[in-house]
Amino acid sequence: MMDLSWIQLGVVAFIFVWSGFVRSGLGFGGSLFTIPFLLLIHNDPLYFLPIISIHLLFFASLTLFPARASDTNLTIPAARVNWQFVRYALLIMIIPKLAGVIGLLVLPTDLMNSVIFLLIAGYSITYIVGRPLKSTSRTLDVLFLILGAYISGTSLIGGPMVIAVAMRHIQPFEFRNTLFVIWAVLVSIKLSAFALAGVDLQFYAALWLLPFAAIGHVIGLKFHQRLLQQSNARFYSILGWMLLLVSTAGLVQINL
Repeated sequence: MMDLSWIQLGVVAFIFVWSGFVRSGLGFGGSLFTIPFLLLIHNDPLYFLPIISIHLLFFASLTLFPARASDTNLTIPAARVNWQFVRYALLIMIIPKLAGVIGLLVLPTDLMNSVIFLLIAGYSITYIVGRPLKSTSRTLDVLFLILGAYISGTSLIGGPMVIAVAMRHIQPFEFRNTLFVIWAVLVSIKLSAFALAGVDLQFYAALWLLPFAAIGHVIGLKFHQRLLQQSNARFYSILGWMLLLVSTAGLVQINL
């Protein structure tokens, strides 16, 4: 990895445990809830985004294939993919996703970091007040999916926009796996664009951090069932305050 102290490397490893936990536990947030912490250590999103993308593809595959095998269990609703929503979302999202990736590649790093921290601060407030984004019409569906795809292209933090639409169309037991398929397609597009543009995909760093993300992934899989069964307003409120504090610190750091 880059030239970091042992303490910084330990913090990065812990952040990737957290990344694995929120990704498999919530079905989103592997980037949203980790990028602001990582940028405080090394302020270059193009370093960390390929690592997070590679991890998402790997762990999405591990989650989706066992879930598909479990569809034969008729006693409880099996976690499954809503393919109708996948098609609906991707048809709208692919072009703005590519536009977002181009923006990430050509815009200055400090500007991109400022945009990322501002977006995360905005998301954090919706979690704190318990009023997450919500779509109520096809017009809002299209608007949120376009914005979510573009933001995902620039920073991989477009999840809340996509979730605002997904909540209107899919059942809770379809939620995580359906989102994993969408993220996998969008991330594949992003990694392909990175490779074509000559961006270092950080394979060695991704491999080094994989065991730490795996620890979080296993814990998150167990936590996921609890999330489906109960309200977690307090949990999201705490996450919201964490994100707000970190994004504020990031904005201060950029402007020092």
